[in-house]
Amino acid sequence: MKKNIMIMALAMSTAVSVNAQTIYDAANIANKDLNGTARFVGMGGAMGALGGDITTMGTNPAGIGIYRSNDAAVSFGFSSYGTESNYMGNKMSSDKTRADFNNAGFVFSTKVGNVTPLRYVNFGFNYQRVKSFYNNMQMEGNLGDFSQTIYMANQASDAGGIKDWPDNPYRDNNIGWLSAMGYNGYLITDLISQGDLDNLLASNPNYSNYVPYMKDGVQVQNVDEELMYRTPGEYVGMYTGADAKFRSEERGGIDRFDFNVAFNFNDRIYFGLTVGAYALDYSKYCIYDENYGGGEGYNLQTWSKINGAGFDVKLGAIVRPFEYSPLRIGFSIHTPIFYSLDYKTNARLESDVWNDLNVKNEVGTPSNEIGHYDEDTYDILNGDMVSKFQLRTPWTYNLSLGYTVGNNLALGAEYEYKDYSSIQFRDDAGYADSFDYENSTTDMLKGVSTIRLGAEYKVIPQFALRAGYNYQSSIFKDDAFKDLPLNSIQTDTDFANSESLSNYTLGIGYRGSMFYADLAYKYTTYDAKFYPFDTFDGTTLAQATKVTNTRSQVLLTLGVRF
Repeated sequence: MKKNIMIMALAMSTAVSVNAQTIYDAANIANKDLNGTARFVGMGGAMGALGGDITTMGTNPAGIGIYRSNDAAVSFGFSSYGTESNYMGNKMSSDKTRADFNNAGFVFSTKVGNVTPLRYVNFGFNYQRVKSFYNNMQMEGNLGDFSQTIYMANQASDAGGIKDWPDNPYRDNNIGWLSAMGYNGYLITDLISQGDLDNLLASNPNYSNYVPYMKDGVQVQNVDEELMYRTPGEYVGMYTGADAKFRSEERGGIDRFDFNVAFNFNDRIYFGLTVGAYALDYSKYCIYDENYGGGEGYNLQTWSKINGAGFDVKLGAIVRPFEYSPLRIGFSIHTPIFYSLDYKTNARLESDVWNDLNVKNEVGTPSNEIGHYDEDTYDILNGDMVSKFQLRTPWTYNLSLGYTVGNNLALGAEYEYKDYSSIQFRDDAGYADSFDYENSTTDMLKGVSTIRLGAEYKVIPQFALRAGYNYQSSIFKDDAFKDLPLNSIQTDTDFANSESLSNYTLGIGYRGSMFYADLAYKYTTYDAKFYPFDTFDGTTLAQATKVTNTRSQVLLTLGVRF
């Protein structure tokens, strides 16, 4: 007999449109990596006020105004990704090394005059991989009092019930896929025993519409000849205490194409403008398994993709406030990135569930036997379900300082702020009304501060050593959870609340009369609390899986200045 977990139905006053996005998708897309040329990375990206590097057109566009000659460069290397998880002492790890192509760009510098206020007008272009989604995750262990089927039952209950569903619920805009798959896979039910009914009526005397009949009118009993009552609008999940396994693979990235123009006034004031075009490609596969013993259990596989394009505008300035001082102060502001995206998904559930009734169930599984059920949305829909949406990322505000000591030492520092709670979802026509529910959950995100520090020391004019450090505060509030709409087509319930992130960088560089080469090493690390699902309302979560993510990256930049 299943352990009954009663879920009370909540009233729904209005229907919501089918949506698939959550704050975790949005935060993943909005957050960027430290990447670019090896010199930029070697100095921790703290070059907003120093300028003079192709990558700075993506942080402070005025940095291109520092140039007095042409520049062309290309960067590539490799990255080693590592993930270590620990669920109640059960440790797992995953490692993978892959090649990177980081950036390619050029700057064309035009001298205007020596005595005119406007000294140089420079133009630049840069391709850069600003985000890698690459990640592998594994966890397993006993769930105790939790089960993903409780989440399925909650979604069904809160959406107002199952009995009036159409034959193909996956095309109904008011039905969540998780509840449909759970119901068709016999993982959730609205049948409860006489004892559970007595307990429910004792605490809820107004409930009186319970009937011990199936849809075809047959009176329902379990194998022990106890009446099983149908509870309209209320659903129960499977056993608790299951052994769970989870595995996911994320791939893809975001490519940015920056087009820049920058101006040099009197060698003391620099202005820049960059227009960025973005191409996004993200894919995720995950499989989640619950094993109840005795031959009962299920696994749920989800395939999802997000593809699309976006654009932003960046404005920046660098000022040398004192004529005979090398101090530089930089300012920049980035508009939100305006993305137009397609979300594609399909899912498959395979379940083995004991029929504890004294009659065959609706699909013919005999009494007191385990039935096998297979629900595949790709076959049912003849392909992926597609949902179009727009996403607006936060504004970015950047303040930077740069200082040089003679011709040997350069120091840089930056502070950057983004309010991730200002992220906004819109439909493909640009209206936010149909995403009111999703937009109401962005208050689980925080304002994020990033600090970048960097230094470069020239041992001799041709050879330099570099070091840098980044700190980024957490994006998520401590109590954040994945809040799927009742009619969501998403079936991957997992989420991770990442904590603060640190980048440690080192670099070396060679400068010849024209040719230059730079090498950098970056080590990224951050912790996260991972959950395979929540309880649908976020009030209670299972024991978190402690996760440590790392990335070691080596970059080589080859370039010419002429």
